[in-house]
Amino acid sequence: MERNSSSNGGNGSKSTDLISSPNASFEVAGDSDDLVQRTGTFWTAAAHVITGVIGAGVLSLAWSTAQLGWIAGPLAIVVFAAITQVSIFLVCDCYRSPDPIDGPARHRSFIEAVKFYLGKKQQLICGLFLMESFYGCGIAYTIVTASSVKAILRSDCYHDRGHDADCRYGDYKFMLIFGLSQIIVSQIPDFHNMAWLSVVAAIMSFCYASIGFGLGFAAVIENKEIKGSISGVPGNTSAQKTWHIFQALGDIAFAYPYTQIVLEIQDTLKSPPAANQTMKKVTMSAILITTFFYLCCACFGYAAFGDATPGNLLTGFGFYEPFWLVDFANACIILHLVGGYQVYSQPVFAFAERWISRKFPESRKSYKWGGIGVNPLRVCFRTAYVVSTTGIAMLFPYFNQVLGVLGALNFWPLAVYFPVEMYLVQSKTRAWSRKWVFLQGVSALCFVLSLVGLIGSVVGLMRAKFTSSS
Repeated sequence: MERNSSSNGGNGSKSTDLISSPNASFEVAGDSDDLVQRTGTFWTAAAHVITGVIGAGVLSLAWSTAQLGWIAGPLAIVVFAAITQVSIFLVCDCYRSPDPIDGPARHRSFIEAVKFYLGKKQQLICGLFLMESFYGCGIAYTIVTASSVKAILRSDCYHDRGHDADCRYGDYKFMLIFGLSQIIVSQIPDFHNMAWLSVVAAIMSFCYASIGFGLGFAAVIENKEIKGSISGVPGNTSAQKTWHIFQALGDIAFAYPYTQIVLEIQDTLKSPPAANQTMKKVTMSAILITTFFYLCCACFGYAAFGDATPGNLLTGFGFYEPFWLVDFANACIILHLVGGYQVYSQPVFAFAERWISRKFPESRKSYKWGGIGVNPLRVCFRTAYVVSTTGIAMLFPYFNQVLGVLGALNFWPLAVYFPVEMYLVQSKTRAWSRKWVFLQGVSALCFVLSLVGLIGSVVGLMRAKFTSSS
């Protein structure tokens, strides 16, 4: 595949073989493509990566393992982790351009790299998937946050009135409250640049993932048995079992959603050593840590509850006591996702507002209101955006199914297809060579996994909607 020469102009870049030359570097003496001082280290990058990976997806992994069974469940998590790791390695090597005269020396974002290596048409397609994935995260985070608020209330109710008490609360009002809070928060200038946001998100992620793991482990010890089976939860019919397996794959795919932010993190790293080499070490360590947490939450959750494993480990009320710990875990989820919504929404805000302001320059004007500068475009667009994500979340408040749709829809294009295609162009890999066949084979396999995961998740979403309506 030839690189589109109209995309920043230029010839092919120096070959770097991920498989045969893992220590290859793109660092060029006298790099002066910009005056930005990069001070990031292995540890700061690792914190950013772990923050980006561990999220709401970990809460559905016990349910996914229950659908797949004791062998296929953990194996699927490991396979998705391995595919993500290979994909990240490919993206890392696409960061530097060894011929800066012919194009940018660094590609500071995933979308910028796609444009340089694959051309504007592919950039447009990639951009659509990126915006959709960010928008989808806003919907998912609205659903999960409302579930966590409701779980705290139910936990306290069960503790006071007994586990058989009628402690039912609706989702809609909590989604509306979350949406109103996001309308206000979204108006804060440069909210996504606040350094404390990543720190808080990382701490919260570790807290609720660790609590989920610990509660599952304690339940297994208390039960004095390991529940579950090799084949997983039996379905009422073979078709239902198949759809649940496919949906489980989509949920697992949602748990590894950070390929598109790797280059932004890599661009913060100082050198020497070469940024791509540091980033590879960072991602390998981060994937090992997060996969360990994922396997612990998934396996101990399934071992504790077997066929009754809840869809959301911390809100499905497999755990009642200690109620204060369940409350704390859900509070951590809420704090994480309130900020996480903005992390994923701000790129959409920036893109849309830049595009509108270019088309309609007068929309850039701000007006004074109570001593505060108010931009009508900013207020109206961001409010409409939050209202739309809240409305869709209220229409489809189904945690596992929504995560499955989003994970399956975005896994192949963003985590596999674009990284593979960029790397093949960057490394000048010959068509039908051994490496080309291997990478294209992995891409084809992941396409099939994403397709069946999407089908199963959409079927599950429609079934859930039909069931709740009837």
